[in-house]
Amino acid sequence: MTSFAQPQSTTPQGTQPLPRLARDTTAENPWPVALLSQKYHDAVAKWPGAWVEGQISEINTRRSGSAYLTVRDNTEDIAISVSGFGRFAVLAKEFRQGDRVVLHGRPDVWMKQTRLSFLADDIRRVGKGDLMAQIEALRKRLKGEGLFDADQKIPIPEFPHRIGLICAPHARAEGDVITNARLRWPTIDFVVVHAHVQGPNCPPDIIAAIAQLDADPSVDVIIVARGGGSFEDLMGFSDEGVVRAAAQCQTPIVSAIGHEDDWTLIDLAVDMRASTPTDAAKRVVPDVMEQWQLIEEAQRRIRDRIRSRVDNEIRLIEGYANRPSLTQPLTMLEKPQRFVDEARMRLDIAMRRLVDNAEATIERLHASVTALSPQSVLDRGYAVVQNEHGQVIKETSQVSEGETMHITIRSGMLTAQVQEIAPATTSKS
Repeated sequence: MTSFAQPQSTTPQGTQPLPRLARDTTAENPWPVALLSQKYHDAVAKWPGAWVEGQISEINTRRSGSAYLTVRDNTEDIAISVSGFGRFAVLAKEFRQGDRVVLHGRPDVWMKQTRLSFLADDIRRVGKGDLMAQIEALRKRLKGEGLFDADQKIPIPEFPHRIGLICAPHARAEGDVITNARLRWPTIDFVVVHAHVQGPNCPPDIIAAIAQLDADPSVDVIIVARGGGSFEDLMGFSDEGVVRAAAQCQTPIVSAIGHEDDWTLIDLAVDMRASTPTDAAKRVVPDVMEQWQLIEEAQRRIRDRIRSRVDNEIRLIEGYANRPSLTQPLTMLEKPQRFVDEARMRLDIAMRRLVDNAEATIERLHASVTALSPQSVLDRGYAVVQNEHGQVIKETSQVSEGETMHITIRSGMLTAQVQEIAPATTSKS
């Protein structure tokens, strides 16, 4: 136990001693607050240690070697604050919200605030907490029905115009969501529905609020927000009716319940879970600065692409303009003209060759005809003898004496009469 110095037994004025017993105090001679707190501490320090059983509703272990818990008796809805150090803090790191435990310790009064607590030195697990077991059984049943399936999720709109917010009246979560959302997207509008976020009124209020916002066609997305709290404080968001309302909601719905380590069944049924209300605001609306940067980057790419396209077209036009076919159009006729000239030359050569070949052929034929012509025979001094019927006389037997014959010579024709027929003589070589 921490020891405290006894306050001086005089009043602030120091005129008379302080009463030793509470019954001796008067309005003129009261105890100071510090003395009363000391009296409480001294009295509680005499109480014996004890083993107590309960369910952990809050737990906070620190690196400094301390642990702070809230242990609740669910049958009476009564809780005590438990603190411990050293070995107890090491043991407490193995426990979570909802665990049922037994602890050993003794009562203690923190004099600075005259607050009664239980200073524990041992902690043991009794079994999984009843509430946790009930929630786990409900989770398995709802999962079996397909309420948590990924294909049931509705995409969150990228640019919502109006957000439906469900939270407690005057809650910090409301300010966190609205402030952070409007910092990112100043034009966003909100429809806020206040509801109980803990206690017996929580489930019906949340169900009604979800139905109200889901029926509003102007609401693009719904956020259910609540700040941190004990395990029991968040129990309303694991209610079966609340979970079914979230799963059946046709408007995209986001849960932002408690802190990052807190979880409830509504987190499994909604379309998106945010770790905190602030995180929900950041995830539901875009950042206007980021969008401006995206727009500026898109504009830059468009300008660069247009500039590149224009530059390419300018280079193409300049290439066309600098072509000889445009600067000197007659050059386009040079190649066809060369083709025509070469064709004409080839045609002339071919025609000359054909004519030369024809002339040579004619000369050969003329020479042959000339060589074979009877006139050439006559020109050499020969004659052709024909009877009066025009038959060429080849044998002496073809004529008789006194018969008229026609003799064709080089320069004309003679008519003669046969006076004598002499036999042919055979010459010997």
